[in-house]
Amino acid sequence: MDFNSLVAVSPVDGRYAAKTASLRPYFSEYALIRYRVRVETEYFIALCGIPLPGLEDVGEGTSMGKEEVYSRLRGLYRDMTEEDAARVKEIEKVTNHDVKAVEYYIKERFREMGLDRWQEFVHFGLTSQDINNTAQPLMLKEALEDEYIPALKDILSTISCLAREWDDVPMLAKTHGQPATPTRLGKEFRVFEARLEEQLRQLGGLSYPAKFGGATGNMNAHKVAYPQVDWPAFADAFTSSLGLRRSFPTTQIDHYDNLAAIFDCLRRINTILIDFCRDVWTYISMEYFHQRVVAGEVGSSAMPHKVNPIDFENAEGNLGMADAVLTFLSMKLPISRLQRDLTDSTVLRNAGVPLAHGMIAFASLRKGLGKLILNRKAIDKDLHGNWAVVAEAIQTILRREAYPNPYEALKRLTRTGEAIDEDTIKRFIDGLDVPEAVKDELRAITPWNYTGF
Repeated sequence: MDFNSLVAVSPVDGRYAAKTASLRPYFSEYALIRYRVRVETEYFIALCGIPLPGLEDVGEGTSMGKEEVYSRLRGLYRDMTEEDAARVKEIEKVTNHDVKAVEYYIKERFREMGLDRWQEFVHFGLTSQDINNTAQPLMLKEALEDEYIPALKDILSTISCLAREWDDVPMLAKTHGQPATPTRLGKEFRVFEARLEEQLRQLGGLSYPAKFGGATGNMNAHKVAYPQVDWPAFADAFTSSLGLRRSFPTTQIDHYDNLAAIFDCLRRINTILIDFCRDVWTYISMEYFHQRVVAGEVGSSAMPHKVNPIDFENAEGNLGMADAVLTFLSMKLPISRLQRDLTDSTVLRNAGVPLAHGMIAFASLRKGLGKLILNRKAIDKDLHGNWAVVAEAIQTILRREAYPNPYEALKRLTRTGEAIDEDTIKRFIDGLDVPEAVKDELRAITPWNYTGF
């Protein structure tokens, strides 16, 4: 029976299933099995490439040449079906060990292909974490590169386009929630653009770790069987061929420090987007933006007039959920008792959860940003009602002119409790004991042009 999203325990696979479906090839149970088969298969092929004594003649006596053997073996993961993965789960019911079940599954397929003579080199010298700590970072790497980062860059591109569109829109700034020196709307969006670009740059500089070193990280079994082989060099080259960087030295498991760095970087990206969501939400509440009405949508179940900023609220909530899981992952995974305990295994299975919440947030952000309509009237009204913000400009020029106590003079003007409008500022300028040319310079300053670079 096909899975019904209405009975899913988590909204990631229920309510939001369509928004997270692209991650299933990377983080589902099926995906984990397929990636494990991939690592086991590529490891066997790499052993043949040494060639390890006993594997020089792989395929000999069958109808296949060596390259066809490799091609058919790679088909085990490239063409893996859900039914194939279900067979692995059947074997696991007997073994009660998920990675051993993968090994036995591959050996079954070896026998079907007439390769049983070489089947004992499957999983040769390895422990389960050599497979897990290679497969799971590879899953994360490819999910980020293929799905998550492109979706994030799409959001970044939208922010960049809006920043350029609104580059010349003067806007009253708010520091501590109070009127402050004017800025430009486009520049405020560029702040988030620059922050996200920097975090993407840092993320791009991080390596994806793999642990590949046998039972306790020393390749003991490899060395005792074939002492003539440079196994550390082999392990380095093998993990590198998968786009990963081998961690060394390790215990039975990866120390996860580099994986934690990736999670921390993702968390910073999410935190920046939460900051962005809250700012846009506030601009909407200030009516700097209207929201495009979508036919058939209901803003409030009780108040027909409302168009709520739900897309930014949904994004903020999901980004917060993602941050909570990412924080736990980065704090927990680097900690393990002695040479290993099993706590990392169950925890790391949740690596796709924060990415799923992130993808849900990205979809909401795209939708919300697409609804924004600039309301220049509200922005200009705020600027017109806050002429006091040019006081900084006036007192700075008066400092330049060596005018006595300019800050105090402007402080007395702007803290009377009375409204400061354009006429108030002009009367103040007219009463200054400065050359007329300086007065003309001061009169030219408005909340609309005092926006800096």
